Amino acid sequence: MKFLSHTSIDYNGKWLLYLILRPVRILRFFTVWRSWVPTLGSYQYEKNVYCQTSVSRKVIHLNVTYNFFFKWWQEQTETTKALVRTLVNEGRLEFINGGWCMNDEATAHYVDIIDQMSFGLITLNDTFGECGRPRISWQIDPFGHSREQASLFAQMGYDGLFFGRLDHEDKKERMAKKTMEMVWSGSDSLGTQASLFTAVNYNLYQPPPGFCFDIYCNDEPIIDDPRSKDYNVEKRVTDFLNYCQEQANAYATDSILLTMGSDFHYQDANVWFKNMDKLIKYANERQATGSRFNLFYSTPSCYTKALNDHAKTWPSKTGDFFPYGSDAHAYWTGYFTSRPASKYMIRQGSNLMQVCKQMDAALVRQGVATNQVGELFTMKDAMGIMQHHDAVTGTEKQHVAEDYALLLHKGVVECQKIQTAYYEKELVIGNQVLPKVSYCQLNVSQCDPTEKNNRFVVNIYNSMARSVDKYVRVPVASGTIFQVHDPQGNVVASQTVPIAEYVKSLPGRVSSATVELVFLASQLPPLGSKSYYVQPGTSKDEHEPQNKFAISNEKVSVEIDDVRGLIKSVTVNGKTTELKQEFLWYPSKSGDNSVADKRASGAYIFRPDSDGAFAIPSSGITTTTYSGELVEEVHQIYNPWVAQTIRLYKGQEHVELDWVVGPIPVEDGTGKEIINRVTTSIASSGMFYTDANGRQTLERRFNIRDSYPYTVTEPIAANYYPVNSHAYIKDAVGNQVTMLVDRPQGGSSLHN
Repeated sequence: MKFLSHTSIDYNGKWLLYLILRPVRILRFFTVWRSWVPTLGSYQYEKNVYCQTSVSRKVIHLNVTYNFFFKWWQEQTETTKALVRTLVNEGRLEFINGGWCMNDEATAHYVDIIDQMSFGLITLNDTFGECGRPRISWQIDPFGHSREQASLFAQMGYDGLFFGRLDHEDKKERMAKKTMEMVWSGSDSLGTQASLFTAVNYNLYQPPPGFCFDIYCNDEPIIDDPRSKDYNVEKRVTDFLNYCQEQANAYATDSILLTMGSDFHYQDANVWFKNMDKLIKYANERQATGSRFNLFYSTPSCYTKALNDHAKTWPSKTGDFFPYGSDAHAYWTGYFTSRPASKYMIRQGSNLMQVCKQMDAALVRQGVATNQVGELFTMKDAMGIMQHHDAVTGTEKQHVAEDYALLLHKGVVECQKIQTAYYEKELVIGNQVLPKVSYCQLNVSQCDPTEKNNRFVVNIYNSMARSVDKYVRVPVASGTIFQVHDPQGNVVASQTVPIAEYVKSLPGRVSSATVELVFLASQLPPLGSKSYYVQPGTSKDEHEPQNKFAISNEKVSVEIDDVRGLIKSVTVNGKTTELKQEFLWYPSKSGDNSVADKRASGAYIFRPDSDGAFAIPSSGITTTTYSGELVEEVHQIYNPWVAQTIRLYKGQEHVELDWVVGPIPVEDGTGKEIINRVTTSIASSGMFYTDANGRQTLERRFNIRDSYPYTVTEPIAANYYPVNSHAYIKDAVGNQVTMLVDRPQGGSSLHN
């Protein structure tokens, strides 16, 4: 089992031209806007991208990142808003997708997908009512597609899903067999409730080659003045219809859909429409001489209805569309792990937002005007944006990543205001004023109130609908003996543990704490809070390092190789599994991306320059062991940029691996893809299992694709899959090793 770790809003116009080979009466068109280089603010203003309210054509179709639409909406006059509502009510302005963003499908957790979709759809409904409800999901740009995403869209009531990216060999096979459109079964357990009509765009979201009429393009316009020496109508229409026939050959009916536009297009929409109007006019005139082509503006929802009217039985699809290879050497599996710190921040933000929503609802029930306390909208907006396919993926530019982090921080601050108001209602006794409430992220080694006070209260909120037990770690001042009490005044077992040296030296950490206080918060109430009281104690708590190479509790033991410093075996409930866990690295492939064989490894693409991984440079792993009543830990330092803690809590049946990698040295001119590899004696028969957005589990097979002939060109990168919550291997007799992750990563099993 391997897990990849490495370091290394666009808002664009697209229009769709619906091409159909039979008589029709409708005239429609739509636009799409898409985020990865500019920040949110620069998209709204610097790029001068504004929604237009021209009604010169019958139907406008909008697929926008809806946080942008509502930024525009808020700036409009009541007259303009009334006009837009009229267009929506008359069916002349139609929305698709409807989420706060076009979310990624590999690294977004299903809870966050539901949240961002709900936020966008509720806002649309509040603004436009039922007529504003989207019927089509439009995922044209994410880098691979998840079965769980299809299941969620189906359960949300969408009529169809359109996307643009699938593996180049899969696409070749589907075009040859005319299976570019299908019914995708999104869940084995939910059956037809999770099935959704799905279509693959022929040319991603791009116009036909040679027919880009944007100011960014240099393609030849349609010149229809017969007096001009550049008159080109016949040639241009012929070339266009030849392309249409080529596309039609890949689809199963006489209706096809053409996309017209691309990134940053429609800065000057008139140029586009003037040329498309000419194409439609002169192409349709050829029907008089036997042409079967009938072109008109349309929308994906109208196209879906036309396909439904064919009453055709569509091929079925199970599984997902990962990994995505755009060519033989470009497997988009690097983003499964890119910017791991940002991915963790987003996952923690998700947890906080669930708490924030629940506390906000509790305050509303008590009559509190929460919009005067803290803006929940700010957190929903930030977390919605974070699910974008160039946000949680880690594929954005550095300045955009910093902008995203700032947005999320602002949301966290607003949530903290709501939390304060909640505790002021819940924890106040009589007329006593609640002491200052401070916030520290759970199990982070820096917390000013706990470090500078020897008496404090730890309030822990459980956002789950069942009671849970949770080990809590808070940094405290060294040299002080602490005692922990539960709400009934009972002493709770606690232990102090030294903070690992590599943690204390993390860049940006501002703390004098050298130890953490550990205790078990038990029976945390569902959707509720519990308080623990910390004060000076009398019993001395030893936390001196011990010279031993094993840690254990009553259920699990971990044996460490006393020579190499690596895990040698794990025993669970008396059953021992040989197991080695180590850090290794692949050299990153360099290249200029001019052709497939020169693809470079980067934020999107994982492409190692070797089929074998190399050992992390080290003069020997430094190992320090600490044991106590509640937790035993092994602190390991490989070198200045790789370190790890192996942790085992009392009563738990799993081993926790907490590692820090970076900053990765690149002074030698070689990029480094770091992996955490676990080798076991389990015979997995080339199969392993990964989750889909934290909700389903899918079987994976090494070097095998179920739905198309697969050519092995990148044996490492092409076998990595997204992991949001878990991955495991097992053998025929029930032995299993499972890895649980605290943020999205890439995972694989490359050997039996």
